[in-house]
Amino acid sequence: MESQKKMMVVFGLVAAVFLQCVAAQTTHVVGGSVGWTIPQTGAQEYVTWASGQKFVVGDFLIFNFTTNSHDVLEVPKASFDSCSSTGSTIKTGPANITINSTGEQYYICTIGNHCQSGQKLAITVLTSATSPGGSPSAPSPSTTANNTPGVTFCAGFVLCSLSLVMGLFF
Repeated sequence: MESQKKMMVVFGLVAAVFLQCVAAQTTHVVGGSVGWTIPQTGAQEYVTWASGQKFVVGDFLIFNFTTNSHDVLEVPKASFDSCSSTGSTIKTGPANITINSTGEQYYICTIGNHCQSGQKLAITVLTSATSPGGSPSAPSPSTTANNTPGVTFCAGFVLCSLSLVMGLFF
């Protein structure tokens, strides 16, 4: 009877870790089905898209674009505002970027007048997916998915750990 209680506690802890891993990473397809392109509906298109998302450390940004037609560069706010660029751009689409820090982050396309035409993205990255009101965020299913490589690794790690722990009890 005592070993059953221990096993239930261990199982509960492993399940909690697994759920945290799954909830911690979201893939955001920038612009949703439109992708990373010159906005057709106006310069506010990416502002509107970003306002419907919750970005947290560990999430992924996917910039879907045609290679040689667009690129993506993370820039400081001043460069975002002025559409000026220096640094190394990601020129091959799609571009996958892991969000590694909290705060404001800015991305632009450096080709031609694309940035001036509204092909730029500003996001605010939080430390967790919990909104200030305390409820979990609800990402839009059309623009996010939780089937990321990080989640697959986490699930495998948790399952291996669980099998090792269960082996100790049997």
